[in-house]
Amino acid sequence: MRQLEALARDATSLAAGAPLGPAETEAARQLQICNACRYCEGFCAVFPAMTRRLEFGRADIHYLANLCHNCGACLHACQYAPPHEFAVVFPQAMAKVRVRTYQDYAWPAPFAALYRRAGLATALALAGGLSLFLVLAVLLAGKGLTQSHGANFYAVFPHNMLATLFGGMFMFALVALGIGVRRFWRDISPARELPTGGAALLAKARLPAAAETANDVARLTYLDGGHGDGCNNADDRYSLARRRFHHLTFYGFLLCFAATCVATFEHFMLGLHAPYPIASWPVVLGTLGGLGLLAGPAGLLWLNFARAPTHGDVEQRPMDRGFIALLLLTSATGFALLLLRQTAAMPVALAIHLGVVMALFVTLPWGKFAHGAYRTAALAKHALEKRLPSRLQLGSD
Repeated sequence: MRQLEALARDATSLAAGAPLGPAETEAARQLQICNACRYCEGFCAVFPAMTRRLEFGRADIHYLANLCHNCGACLHACQYAPPHEFAVVFPQAMAKVRVRTYQDYAWPAPFAALYRRAGLATALALAGGLSLFLVLAVLLAGKGLTQSHGANFYAVFPHNMLATLFGGMFMFALVALGIGVRRFWRDISPARELPTGGAALLAKARLPAAAETANDVARLTYLDGGHGDGCNNADDRYSLARRRFHHLTFYGFLLCFAATCVATFEHFMLGLHAPYPIASWPVVLGTLGGLGLLAGPAGLLWLNFARAPTHGDVEQRPMDRGFIALLLLTSATGFALLLLRQTAAMPVALAIHLGVVMALFVTLPWGKFAHGAYRTAALAKHALEKRLPSRLQLGSD
């Protein structure tokens, strides 16, 4: 125990690279204790990745924090958790570092402050403000708020205007997030001169590592608690609810995105213009995706309110709930638009739906959506790293 205590005290002196902030210093202290104990080694990807290191620099801490899926299993298995004097609360420590990752690697850099303001009230205010702006735009264009357009959305907002506006916003969001993740990857996997045969081993490992990463992302492998029984949420009981609600949200989002892509293809390549029939691919895919984006975010919001404080960072809950609320509102307003598209209320329903979608796109790179991109990068590093001998480790130490 004295040795563990000494390791905990010395954790801050082991940091390589940039100085550690308070959240990173506390995470380094807990990682040193966990690395000496190793009771949780078989729980998830974090612990075997941790054991490949003897010390934890800033890049290592950020890598391991984003590899953590916050399932909570280690907390309830830990003999050094409170009330023990070591006070190891691993999920909370990792969560506090993750939000620092998003802020430190954000692009453009001044926008990093948005992570601190991406709360529920901000999300709802932004969605409401943009919806009101679009309603006023309809009025100023003389289209009328109660005028029937026969389900033709483009009679209210021209197609080319919508495609340019929303396409541009979405592409900017992807570029901003992509630049941040690229910076993160360069820090956690710095370029280095490989020994003889190292380049061949690295090239050979890339394809199976990519396949494993895709599988882990698609299945949300590490939301099973490391033993298949699920996550801990409010106490030490296991549940697969968090994994299932994540699946509904993830695949609901992908189906809605697929519906947009199919509609774009039909419009430009096949000359088939909206409104589309109920049985068409854009409507079917959008409806299935919308159902997922109703059930998934609703369940995640319920779990978020019920979650124990030690299972995450309480200060991030407003950001979590803001993102979940925007997903939920996107689906709800989309269904309202589908039901009202043949009525005189369609222009208002369309303006509200587009305002919510616009708010979602605006906040994508600087809200909770970022966790998926950074976690994917961490999973890719882990899948690649474990296929290489330790002398070729892709780390910062």
